[in-house]
Amino acid sequence: MRLSVFLRHVVQCPGRIPMRTPWLLAMLVSTSAMAQQADGTAAQDERFSVHGQATYVWQRKSGFAAAYSGDHSLLATRENSYTFSGTLFLGAKLWQGGELYFNPEIVQGRPISNVSGLGGPTNGEMQKTSGPRLTLYAARGFFRQRFDLGGADQQVVSAANQLATTVKSRRLVVTIGNLAVNDIFDRNDYAGDPRGQFLDWSLLTHAAWDFPADARGYTWGGAVEWYHDAWALRAGRFEQPKWPNQLPLDAQLFRHFGDQVEIEHDHAISGQPGKVLLLGFRGRAVMARYSDALALADASGGAPSLDAVRTREHDKTGVGIDVQQAITGDAGAFVRAMHADGRTETYAFSEVDRSLSAGLSLKGARWGRPDDALGVALAVNALSPPHRDYLARGGLGFFLGDGALDYRNERIIETYYALQVAKSTHLSLDWQHIDNPGYNHARGPVHVLSARLHAEF
Repeated sequence: MRLSVFLRHVVQCPGRIPMRTPWLLAMLVSTSAMAQQADGTAAQDERFSVHGQATYVWQRKSGFAAAYSGDHSLLATRENSYTFSGTLFLGAKLWQGGELYFNPEIVQGRPISNVSGLGGPTNGEMQKTSGPRLTLYAARGFFRQRFDLGGADQQVVSAANQLATTVKSRRLVVTIGNLAVNDIFDRNDYAGDPRGQFLDWSLLTHAAWDFPADARGYTWGGAVEWYHDAWALRAGRFEQPKWPNQLPLDAQLFRHFGDQVEIEHDHAISGQPGKVLLLGFRGRAVMARYSDALALADASGGAPSLDAVRTREHDKTGVGIDVQQAITGDAGAFVRAMHADGRTETYAFSEVDRSLSAGLSLKGARWGRPDDALGVALAVNALSPPHRDYLARGGLGFFLGDGALDYRNERIIETYYALQVAKSTHLSLDWQHIDNPGYNHARGPVHVLSARLHAEF
């Protein structure tokens, strides 16, 4: 049996379990206790590893002024929301350089406005399929093979989906199976983990990167990475969802696919490390184009509809840059920017065609709390002209549709403080301010307050 077929057979085990709040809280407490017992040391050349996490996020969105609302609008009334997730990260060394990983995961949540009305939704832990019943599924199941090609030794510490070992600075790495594309591409030290860093989708990665993923954020495929000292080159192909932002994946990997290519260069400025990542993507699937929907509406009357013109295969492309730089030993900054073509509909991520974000992360050593963290960031999202016209004429996207549109760029400011309350356990307070929600100047601004409890072991 081929390895990819075997892995797919292993991880397809979804189920649903009733959930009660006391059980959820008990699970958080027990995970926190396990985190406190972990010694935090990294074994050399691990044969097996077991890590885990549990995260609970509570959010409250303010009410706001809205001249009008549509079917896919952010509700103008005050709302509360929550998410819970728990994950086991299991790893095993099979042979020299060969590693196998498996991640069972549980999630539960109640979204703000059914995850509608924003280019950048407010909680990166909120999946498009989340609901009030706890859901168990296999998040990842993948194989990784490393071929060392020489160069200097580099120590790899034990972490989630990473066995402690020693690698060479020149190496080839092949990964195949079920995983998240941003496990490999656009890895950002300061903004990329909603369980411990910024929460907004616009700060998880490039908001305009329509990367292939099912409604939970995972997909099937493979990637090859070549490392040569300060340089790295990555390329991968992954399955697209069968329908926009839905759970089933399209296994026709040579017909419908998401291709990613990334070049990375590591550097040092004044002795502080940094890196630059240049990412390009191309997605191919049966997708609707905004111009086709507008043309059909002109001919037949009424509001334009993407569903009516989703009949042909199209490509969607984009290119972005991610610059990360440590400023001191406990402070760092990042800037991301991406331009996608914007002609085709949002297929697997957020409803954004142009994105820009920048932020600063600071550890608490200078005020005597080295395990605390403070972050502040700004994100600006924009739409292409045909995407704007489609929404202005009453069209509905997967996330957006106010019935009309007084277009302005969507602007998001987010700041958080993560307080260590126990070993490997943090309580975070987070605030988001959103101008022009859903790119509509006739609505907002919106304020979102969040509390997050995150534990690891």
